[in-house]
Amino acid sequence: MRLKNWVNKGVIIIQGRLQKMMKCICSGEQLKVDEMVHSSESLATRDYSASGYSSRAGEMETKVDNSNIEEAECSLRESGYLNYEEARALLGRLEYQKGNIEAALHVFEGIDIAAVTPKMKVSISRRCEYNRRHSQSDAAPLMSMHAVSLLFEAIFLKAKSCQGLGRFGEAAQSCKVILDTVESALPEGLTENFASDCKLQETLNRAVELLPELWKLAGSPQEAILSYRRALLYHWNLDTETTAKIEKEFAIFLLYSGCDANPPNLRSQMGGSFVPRNNLEEAVLLLLILLRKFVLKRIVWDPSIIDHLSFALSVSGELRALAHQVEELLPGIMDRKERYSTLALCYYGEGENMIALNLLRNFLHDRENHDCIPELLLASKICGENLVCIEEGINYTHKALSGLQGKCSQVVSVANCLLGVLLSGKSRLVASDSERILKQSEAIEALGTAERTMRERDPSIVFHLCLEHAEQRKLDVALYYAKQLLKLEAGSSVKGYILSARILSAQKRFSDAETLINAALDQTGKWDQGELLRTKAKLQIAQGQLKNAIETYTHLLAVLQVRTKSLGVGKKLLKNRRNHDRSLEMETWHDLADVYTSLSQWRDAEVCLSKSQAINPYSASRWHSTGLLYKAKGLHQEALKSFRKALDVEPNHVPSLISTACILRELGGQSLAVVRSFLTDALRLDRTNPSAWYNLGLLYKADIGTTQLEAAECFEAAALLEESAPVESFR
Repeated sequence: MRLKNWVNKGVIIIQGRLQKMMKCICSGEQLKVDEMVHSSESLATRDYSASGYSSRAGEMETKVDNSNIEEAECSLRESGYLNYEEARALLGRLEYQKGNIEAALHVFEGIDIAAVTPKMKVSISRRCEYNRRHSQSDAAPLMSMHAVSLLFEAIFLKAKSCQGLGRFGEAAQSCKVILDTVESALPEGLTENFASDCKLQETLNRAVELLPELWKLAGSPQEAILSYRRALLYHWNLDTETTAKIEKEFAIFLLYSGCDANPPNLRSQMGGSFVPRNNLEEAVLLLLILLRKFVLKRIVWDPSIIDHLSFALSVSGELRALAHQVEELLPGIMDRKERYSTLALCYYGEGENMIALNLLRNFLHDRENHDCIPELLLASKICGENLVCIEEGINYTHKALSGLQGKCSQVVSVANCLLGVLLSGKSRLVASDSERILKQSEAIEALGTAERTMRERDPSIVFHLCLEHAEQRKLDVALYYAKQLLKLEAGSSVKGYILSARILSAQKRFSDAETLINAALDQTGKWDQGELLRTKAKLQIAQGQLKNAIETYTHLLAVLQVRTKSLGVGKKLLKNRRNHDRSLEMETWHDLADVYTSLSQWRDAEVCLSKSQAINPYSASRWHSTGLLYKAKGLHQEALKSFRKALDVEPNHVPSLISTACILRELGGQSLAVVRSFLTDALRLDRTNPSAWYNLGLLYKADIGTTQLEAAECFEAAALLEESAPVESFR
């Protein structure tokens, strides 16, 4: 009991002395507890007023809160004195808590951080060593951990004060001192029980979280990135929620800041471990870590994680990986509609159109689903790219239009455009001419409605209008829309240039078309010139400039080869772009082989075909070019075998259907009905093919059972179509 009374008496004495000390600190020397003198004004008021500032209009309140007293008591119990820096830390915190940010900053600036930092490092280091050895024989730290905690808090509050005053660079440098001190004292990271008995851990957590934000506000993105990595790679003893928050904020910064982050330089890592090479990879890694933590129930679900991950994986072309992540989410986490839509978009982006369509079918067939306009339009778009599903797509579009009555005109315009595309596809499938003309008229009407209802002219709608008029051989109207398209896109679309050149070639204005392509080449980056160069070569062939065409094809192949080497190593191209480049290279070899065949340069043609075979040995167009080579050599049986192999690979390959019919007619021995079937199949697939009409006319002319009028009609159709035939198909 006597001991307890003595302790209580000591505490009362300490509190009284502290009250006096807070009023009398006048110098930077350490003040012993028994050496305090009286003063009528506080250090904060005195120093701040001397500088010409005032924290408040009236006199500053001198009452000290209990937390400051408790901090001082801890330091006094442990060391017997409260030094100048600790006193300023206490007074600065008091000013900060009272909202006097400028006064608090002035007090904090009086702390000699450079002088106390080495002492804090040694104290932290020795504290950690003491915890490891559990020995009482070690030398006592130079500073108590309460004093270290107090000074760290002062440095942190100084950073917060600078932040409040808009001095973000100074704030970041001040906050960085805390992390530098701890990291240099403990290079291997904090131990689990490092700060179990003081507020040091809380201050560290707040500093680690604040520093990247300060660097962002200061306009130093690279420093912010380094601070984020430092927060996540060093063992700060952060709680799970704080770590997850930092990971999410870092991922967002990497995705949307517009700053290219250098790859992290990991000092120690396991062999074969993944090291991100760019912003996207690092952001995806962070977001996947967050997803993993949620699956393990370490953090609560945050819907924005999957949103950011969807963006990151979409931009990087990893749509299948995104689909895999969405599929692995537990039921109820993601809304059913959003889940189906996201998966459908992923598989559609990966070229898996039927999988995407089946997902949408499963969702749309549920009558309980309402307001499914985006899903209906996506299903319509997919159906428009698959002739087998044209009728289904038309039904989806009509449902969307019925649900859009009185709603957004822009979406109505998109729906009408899709309807026009679907009706155009339907017109190419019908058997009778009358029905075909009707569907073509409906397609033009739907596209015209789309054009009228959009607020601003949409290049996509203008393109489809241009394409539809061109296919119907309304070349003047098509050329008008082509000019409008180029104007709308300001020359930024290769597709618009190519369609315009094809329309000019259909008008037999080959020179004008080539001039347009040359202008497009001047305005287009070299990686996007592939289709333009191929069109230019075809225009040169149409003008009889075969040598120029060979040079153009050679240039195209060189561009593709350089592109593959420069972008194929260390960087992953989007799957669709990579497949497009390989397809373009293969078709270029076929075109070049056909040119050499026409020049009777058999060996060169064979080399081109061998190059094509290395890309894809099962190509219908390669077998067709091989057949043309055999035919030019007079080897008709071998040519017929090649054409049949082409049809085995692709039964609807129109050039092979026509070439097969021609060979069979020349060889004889086959009934005319068999030959006619190949030509009628070709015309069913392509009603505007002049070669098919011409060969059908020759067949009718040689057939005794048909009238000469039928042959004449075929020749007339061939002549009319030949006059308006482009160097390449419009579509």
